[in-house]
Amino acid sequence: MPEILLHYIWQKQLWAGFAQYTTQGLPIEIISVGQHNQHAGPDFSNAHIRINGQDWVGNVEIHVRASDWYKHHHNTNPTYDTTILHVVAQADQEIENSRGEKIVQCELQYPHDKDYLSQLLAPAQGMDRPIDMIDCSHQLISDPDLISMGWKQALLLKRLECKRQSIQQLLEITQQSWAHAFYISLAHNFGFHTNGLPFEALALATPLSYLQKHRNSLFQLTSILLGQSGLLEEQATKDAELSALWNEYCFLQKKFSLRPIDKHMWKRLRMRPQNTPEVRIRQFAHILYQSEHLFSQLMEAKTQKAMVKLLALEYGEDSIYHHVARPMPLGRKSIEILLINTIIPYHYAYAHAQQNTTKINQAIALLEQVPKEDNTIIRQWAVLGQHIASAADTQALLHLYQNYCQPHRCFNCHVGQQVFAHKQLELF
Repeated sequence: MPEILLHYIWQKQLWAGFAQYTTQGLPIEIISVGQHNQHAGPDFSNAHIRINGQDWVGNVEIHVRASDWYKHHHNTNPTYDTTILHVVAQADQEIENSRGEKIVQCELQYPHDKDYLSQLLAPAQGMDRPIDMIDCSHQLISDPDLISMGWKQALLLKRLECKRQSIQQLLEITQQSWAHAFYISLAHNFGFHTNGLPFEALALATPLSYLQKHRNSLFQLTSILLGQSGLLEEQATKDAELSALWNEYCFLQKKFSLRPIDKHMWKRLRMRPQNTPEVRIRQFAHILYQSEHLFSQLMEAKTQKAMVKLLALEYGEDSIYHHVARPMPLGRKSIEILLINTIIPYHYAYAHAQQNTTKINQAIALLEQVPKEDNTIIRQWAVLGQHIASAADTQALLHLYQNYCQPHRCFNCHVGQQVFAHKQLELF
């Protein structure tokens, strides 16, 4: 039994039956299986499980045997302490996390018939193929125009609205401070998906007002952010610069009563040197240093070129790098990701708050200026014959995949409705 097959059965909810009780005899109900994690850490995140009448939201780890938990050394890794359920084919022993707490377990039940397993295993082994990711892929290959321009435009607006609502939630947290909310969002997206959550936690643990008191010193900005990341202390002895940054952070930590985030939150698996947390934090500090009113300047920018200039790292006098190393420049692709996921959504949300229809349309037009994104999902859409010209197209297609294709909400999708109307899609 390959573990990837268990992942596939869990993700697609293809189990023949699910244990109604945990291995400890507690009643269990699966509300949501969560999102498949492609990076280091538990296999599924944000799962919703009801155990003995109590709802839990957290991570799920899957193994063939329960004892694999110890073979993979999860019992010594604090990253796995957030696991709310251990799903196994065979519960051969009880398990504990790094704090010595028992982890709830249940057995995934499935038919052991060879034909059934072979039918499941075939798509599981080819999960990266487009045909296995989108239910109506056969129809789209035959007729790419099923995804109409009107449906794309509607999807783009839906995605911008979702992001506007997220911004509204941040505004409530920050007492309606647009600059502070933007700072948190920018930090989150500086994590570039892999480290988005720890970057956001870093921003939440380090109020913008504290940074603004020292924004004229790149050295102090860098020391605060690196210190708050939880990564600086163990590196402080490596060289003189890191030692100086640590000493400065210790002073500022006492001044502001700061508490760093857990260093185990950061991920490094299969990461290029230019994408490491330390590099990204230094870049983030530099952007805050070089722009005194970053939010207002970006909101006033009317073109992609003007926004890129504000986000590009500009190196001035060498004297500012006396106590801190010059960070790597942000790549063009990284800046474009920040434009798509942070800057332009704030343009849209800010214009919406002002009830300025002209600026709302300008925000949408800005996405059409940004080159298309390149990721696994977008490449799948390209294989299915979709014309993708700009970030406006990629954002629409990402929303389609994440909110309709992935959860199999075909009846709510314009494409699915067309397919069903012509009786072309076989339900399963």
